[in-house]
Amino acid sequence: MRQLLVLLHRWLGLGTALFLFIAGATGAVISWDHELDEWLNPALYEARSRGGEPMSPLALAARVEQADPRVRVTFMPLALAPGGAFTAFVAPRVNPATGQLHEPGYNQVALDPVTGEVQARRMWGEVSLSRENLLPFLYKLHYSMHIPATASGVELGLWFMGLVAIVWLFDTLIALSISFPRREQWRRSFAFRWKAGGHKLTFDLHRSGAMWVYLLVLMLALTSVAMNLREQVVRPVVSWFSDLTPSPFALRSPVAPAQAPEPQVGPQQVLASALALARQRGIDAPAGGLFYSPEFGLWGVGFYEPGFSHGDGGLGNPWLYFDARTGEPAGADIPGTGSAGDLFLQSMFPLHSGRILGMPGRALMSAMGALIAMLSVTGVLIWWRKRAARRWSVAGARGGQALAAQP
Repeated sequence: MRQLLVLLHRWLGLGTALFLFIAGATGAVISWDHELDEWLNPALYEARSRGGEPMSPLALAARVEQADPRVRVTFMPLALAPGGAFTAFVAPRVNPATGQLHEPGYNQVALDPVTGEVQARRMWGEVSLSRENLLPFLYKLHYSMHIPATASGVELGLWFMGLVAIVWLFDTLIALSISFPRREQWRRSFAFRWKAGGHKLTFDLHRSGAMWVYLLVLMLALTSVAMNLREQVVRPVVSWFSDLTPSPFALRSPVAPAQAPEPQVGPQQVLASALALARQRGIDAPAGGLFYSPEFGLWGVGFYEPGFSHGDGGLGNPWLYFDARTGEPAGADIPGTGSAGDLFLQSMFPLHSGRILGMPGRALMSAMGALIAMLSVTGVLIWWRKRAARRWSVAGARGGQALAAQP
């Protein structure tokens, strides 16, 4: 049985090593994606004006759409940090002449909040190592390897890396069983032979390095599955053990972007409804962001302080959802509420990103990304050395047989 598990660990590890190395290395960087992106691209985050009264976020969003009728604002901040630019995401509208989506060439735009002038544009997630695209490129590489979607909109990259994460999860469980061959020798699985160097140290870095942080590695594998295959795999599995609050997205069938109807309710009405509902629910944080999903016909309003759109501590930010046709409430995601299954799902992103512990958690996940990359490299090195040793052994045996056969 042990030999079978060793064999499985070897080939499952080799099959995922390259992708886990990339995911680990990029994860170590994107734990600080916002800070690094702001340093590289100040025009996207810092307002050029140093004084004056800023326009309202809704007025700035209207400026974006007036300046380029080909696009629609799909996410905007509702509060800006002092001196910050108004940075919004946009999606193409339908070209009435062709019935197809426009191709504006960008999906993110930054405006000076005082003058309303466009400071910068970029295509977030473009395959490019340029200064403006480096961090988005690494972020998307982390979870999708930039594998393109199909013509029907199936995100092959999400599926592929989700399947890699499932294999990684099972391989991590196998690694635990083969790391402790004998109960009385358990200390060896946590030891490092620093002075030995060479293959012995490489082996210890791979085995003992993983065992010291085993629970964190297991958590990262599990949350990776949840990040990529939440609705397809994790949510159905969790529903076997706990009731789940219906997701407003799971209750709707998405339509192709080119066939999405125009919203009948505007952002001002949605924001007013969201603020009233937030007071009823006891949400104290200010309205921090508003998004629109044409494919699902949903508005969403998030409540958080400026600069904390991803959350920073705890289970994240509350969001309220509204039907884009009627303006009626369509669901809510309130961290810390719901069933045990709801809480489990709410914890996936905060755990995976480390944001559940704030800045220290992000630093820990950055170190874990580097460690995952190291485990991938040492695993391949161990396999390569054993493969070479087997070849030398076979070659030596054949040479000995040839000499013995000589008269």
